[in-house]
Amino acid sequence: MHAATRPALAVIAHGSRDPRHAATVDALCARVRALRPGLRVESGYLDFDAPSVPRLLERLDAEGVRDVVAVPLLLSRAFHAKSDIPAVLGEATARLPRLDVRQAGVLGPHPLLLTALERRLGEAGLAGASPDERRSTGIVLASAGSSDPEAIAAIAQTAREWRRTAGWCAVRPAFASAALPRTADAVRGLRADGVERVAVAPYVIAPGRLPDRIAAGAREAGADVLAPVLGATGELAEVLALRYDEAARRPGRARRPVALSA
Repeated sequence: MHAATRPALAVIAHGSRDPRHAATVDALCARVRALRPGLRVESGYLDFDAPSVPRLLERLDAEGVRDVVAVPLLLSRAFHAKSDIPAVLGEATARLPRLDVRQAGVLGPHPLLLTALERRLGEAGLAGASPDERRSTGIVLASAGSSDPEAIAAIAQTAREWRRTAGWCAVRPAFASAALPRTADAVRGLRADGVERVAVAPYVIAPGRLPDRIAAGAREAGADVLAPVLGATGELAEVLALRYDEAARRPGRARRPVALSA
């Protein structure tokens, strides 16, 4: 699809009072622009940061944009992907009849996200871990948390797949809110099971309150390694661009956004 005829990409982020969140979104958008030269890439927020999603869509419409793919900056399908974002997009497009908006799938699960997690663990001190070192190291896959069973199951599946493909002795999910166990409890559980070394890998995109809670739990329980958040890694940008591509290939002109399941 030629750049001039491609839908614009609207990255839909949650937003945060922490300025590091928006800075990460901006950096990620810049990486996607580098991956898709000529593609218009903009960001909008559900809360806290500007522009809000409605204001972003109004601006695009006023500038003559007619087709938009909205990619949720989310790792799993939970309330925001299933309810919040479709509602916001639906309300906005009802007021902007010339604008076609297609909601893409969330970012996870995807093998590239496991690659990004491995990259962050390597940066935290586990680069080049031998098979023996991996067999004596347990990972806490710490996500923001959700009360949605589908999202919880997706995190558990990601943990199982990471253990299967990477050779860590264990990969256990933990949550900063809404679900159990908490990060500190997961670290202690691995210790109680005799794991020699424990690393905490935040399965979150940008810094903020919940990632800070994950880090505090890792320190409280004495984790040996604490990785950074995923941030604007190349892998994350690639997955975002792939989700855009998938949605852009779907027929347009649907009047209500439809959330994809993957």
